[in-house]
Amino acid sequence: MGASGTTGNALLHRLLALGEPVRALTRTPHRPLPGLPGVPGPLVPTGPASPRPAAVEVRYADAADPHSLRAAFRGADRLFLTTANGPAQVAWETRAVDLAADAGIRHIVKVSAPAAEPDSPVAVSRGHHAVEEHLRASGVPYTVLRPYAFMQNLLRLAPGVAHGAVLGTTGDAPVNHVDGRDVGDVAAAVLTRPEPAGRTYTLTGPEAVSYPDVAARLAALTGRPVRYVHLGPAALRRELVRNAGLPDWLADHVTEIQQLAASRPESPTTTVAEVLGRPPRTLDAFLRRNRAHFQP
Repeated sequence: MGASGTTGNALLHRLLALGEPVRALTRTPHRPLPGLPGVPGPLVPTGPASPRPAAVEVRYADAADPHSLRAAFRGADRLFLTTANGPAQVAWETRAVDLAADAGIRHIVKVSAPAAEPDSPVAVSRGHHAVEEHLRASGVPYTVLRPYAFMQNLLRLAPGVAHGAVLGTTGDAPVNHVDGRDVGDVAAAVLTRPEPAGRTYTLTGPEAVSYPDVAARLAALTGRPVRYVHLGPAALRRELVRNAGLPDWLADHVTEIQQLAASRPESPTTTVAEVLGRPPRTLDAFLRRNRAHFQP
């Protein structure tokens, strides 16, 4: 699921590189998936003859449409489960788990969130906890991935960087980030190797970096002044709604996760390296790769 999203698309490309047959689910199957050439539909690999006639089958599926999921899951044996955060996420994902169980799926890899606890101060994390509990009760073997903030989300800072500012409410607290491509690589590993059921992997990059440090790195990268501007939670939420145009629930989510980082200082894990046998991608490498995005 989520073949055009940050982690789903990264996973899709990794599975193709491994030569695995994969069904890519998307709400817009008429559009080419990011990074894949040509028209939508089954893609036949180029180059030497492949033992499989098609590497990826692109199918319509919408998390809000159970009929589409039922058809999309038919004949598959493993499911990568991710939907966009939002008010309907718990309903969508619990239903997807039930439909996957009915379809005979034998392994579900779910993207969750840190602090997925019943009393988490982050509403989205409480929702992920509810889905995790439903998954455990389903009887389907599963793996849970709990990535911290995607480095890709830092691209949203570009408008503020253009005005020389990074806004936040974390102060000097260290914050974990992880490249979404590493999450996709870990998902590919647990989907294609023998995997003990019930494992939970907490995924981070190699360092926790404060937002003032992120601002300093962006300044060095762009050659322009960029400073961190500390706001209280209410002020940050107003900024996100009024000037960034975020819906109320997403402004609440961003504010809540920043408050959590400030109250519960974060530190990196070694999980990505342990699963993949290589270090996780670094924040500096990500920023350099996306330098043009932060230039005026």
